[in-house]
Amino acid sequence: MSIAFFVLAFALGACVGSFLNVCIARWPVGESVVAPRSRCPRCGAAIAGYDNIPIISWLVLRAKCRGCGLPISAIYPLVELAIAIVWVVSFAEYGPTFMAVRIAIFTTILFGVAATDAKHYLIPDGFTVSGLIFVLAASVAGLYLQSRLPFADPLDALFGACVGAGAITIIGWLGEVVLKKEAMGFGDSTLMAMAGAALGPGRTLLTIFVGALLAAGIFLAVVYPIGWLRARRRGEAFALPLVPFGVFLAPAALLTLLWGYPVMTWYLEHSGL
Repeated sequence: MSIAFFVLAFALGACVGSFLNVCIARWPVGESVVAPRSRCPRCGAAIAGYDNIPIISWLVLRAKCRGCGLPISAIYPLVELAIAIVWVVSFAEYGPTFMAVRIAIFTTILFGVAATDAKHYLIPDGFTVSGLIFVLAASVAGLYLQSRLPFADPLDALFGACVGAGAITIIGWLGEVVLKKEAMGFGDSTLMAMAGAALGPGRTLLTIFVGALLAAGIFLAVVYPIGWLRARRRGEAFALPLVPFGVFLAPAALLTLLWGYPVMTWYLEHSGL
């Protein structure tokens, strides 16, 4: 593959990242991602096409709105850059194939899920429902295009979606019984339905386990110490914060997709099962 191909992949990924920014900003507040056109989040002025080129426009404008002159967050070009890199890496690993597109789109959706859950404690159906439809359709197309692993086949995809949604719903119910408050949102269930359709039943359960490990590790290493210190400085009792589980389930799903089979094989070989 030539350098021009990777430049094209980068540009395509950056454009997808630009649209992802729109989804992250609008879906959590119930707005359409189609209309109105992109606008400045500060003054509300519509952004012209030449000022809406991914990454480049932000640099040319020196991170300021052409209309009001107020700063434009670096989050926007960083998201575009991150997704552009995802698409380049996908095509570098799998070549110009349907598998590369599947990996890139699935990763992009998971990125959007993690971003919105971290910011709004909400996982929009726009990500999970459209993602579920894409994953199921891609599993069927993958049979005819000889593009299957590491994704699940259609039958396993259906079982995986049911297992993912069911397992996380049960865990949420148990958490609600123990904590006496809502422990898991409906968005987590639809997220695990989408992830389960991509992974199949076995790796879906592994994803929940990996997500729980990631959440526990970050909580014990970062969230708890910082929260405890802040509460102590203010002379207040430390209260356990609400943890957006989708932030951890999303990367866990990607990790399990890419390396779940080797981990499960290693475990079975060394466990004597």
